Amino acid sequence: MWTHAPWQGRYLPHPLPAAERLRAYATWCNAVEGNTTFYATPARATVELWARQTAPDFRFVVKLPKAITHERRLTGGEEELRAFLDAIEPLGPRAHALWIQLPKSFGPGDVGALAGFLRGLPRSHRYAVEVRHPAFFADPRAEQLLERVLAGADAEWIPFDTVTLFESPPASDAERDAWTKKPRVPRRDRALTGRPIVRYIGRDSAEHTVRGWQPWIGTVAGWLREGRTPTVFVHTPDNADALMLARRFHDEVRARVPELEPLPEPAPVEPLTLF
Repeated sequence: MWTHAPWQGRYLPHPLPAAERLRAYATWCNAVEGNTTFYATPARATVELWARQTAPDFRFVVKLPKAITHERRLTGGEEELRAFLDAIEPLGPRAHALWIQLPKSFGPGDVGALAGFLRGLPRSHRYAVEVRHPAFFADPRAEQLLERVLAGADAEWIPFDTVTLFESPPASDAERDAWTKKPRVPRRDRALTGRPIVRYIGRDSAEHTVRGWQPWIGTVAGWLREGRTPTVFVHTPDNADALMLARRFHDEVRARVPELEPLPEPAPVEPLTLF
């Protein structure tokens, strides 16, 4: 996301070498979703570059490759998993959680495969699982089964909150595209571990997005008071204002929990010059 074109020259300095964009992004937010790793395991040298551009307390939530989660469905992907874990090793403590996003077809009948997969993972990392099958949200028995498996592995359940996105018909091309791709599931706000992770997507209207996240302000503030360490990712269909909105969300939570550390000061947008 730190290379998102609409941010260049608006939130992030431009022109800026690709190898410096993550460093600039990290002055706006202290966490990032590692979504590109879903499509291909990065070269270790690339991950070393990510580490050099971020502080040790910066959080990467890195998605496992689709070869493991979608193609092999958590069975028989040992070679791919070893390659992935080796590639991300340079992140060190920055690897806040490894994100296991499962396909919509992965339902209650597949939970045994998830349990076996989680048991085989190294304890040197923390794990978080995102499910999209409707039964996990509609059937209390399926929900409880999944929670037991996750709790047994000290793994988190990542909610992807799309309620605001689907509240009313889409009003832009980006919203129409999101309607065809994003899961339509109920909001879930139950944390299983001390490090809950939330993915929230609003609308291209900032006002609509802010209104829709209000339930999360109280939830996240409550988690902080309980001593948890939540991570929240704010999206809109076009993500044009996502950086500004993420900081606004943080400010609203901090208004309720003043001891929450402020985010860093953003880097100036103007490119540095010699004169």
